[in-house]
Amino acid sequence: MDGFGGYKTAAAEQLPEATAVMDPFHVVALAGVKLDLCRQRVQQQTCGHRGRAGDPLYRVRRALRTRLPLLTVRQKARLEAVFADENHIAVEVCWGFYQRLIAAYAHPDRRRGKSMMTTIINRLRHGLPAGLDELAQLGRTLHRRRHDVLAYFDHHASNGPTEAIN
Repeated sequence: MDGFGGYKTAAAEQLPEATAVMDPFHVVALAGVKLDLCRQRVQQQTCGHRGRAGDPLYRVRRALRTRLPLLTVRQKARLEAVFADENHIAVEVCWGFYQRLIAAYAHPDRRRGKSMMTTIINRLRHGLPAGLDELAQLGRTLHRRRHDVLAYFDHHASNGPTEAIN
């Protein structure tokens, strides 16, 4: 299911023995939204306006949401240039968590993937530097739903393909 608490409540009432699984599609989408919000906030802080075609952070908005192994040489170079600016450190940190989250789901060994996801949730929950409000919020959400997020690695159930079709 997705992250909406109402679905979990309804499912728990009607199917008390069922295991709730928050599928990768929704977890990655949630992390992507937080990455976008961080990029937009830093854009506003550094340039004083919303993203425009020539702005560095605006130019890499799609590359930021692309899985690391799928980035082209040109996209990697653009990201490196953006991350070289210390004003963009918050975006780089958010991007790193986003990439690690995707890597945890993609790991061929489910136990290792689950361990990676547990580490991500714990790091997001404790020890984040100040000023990363988007990641802190993501950490609170994932920590609250950690059993549902981690259940994916045990059950490998997902409604992501159905969501993608819709």
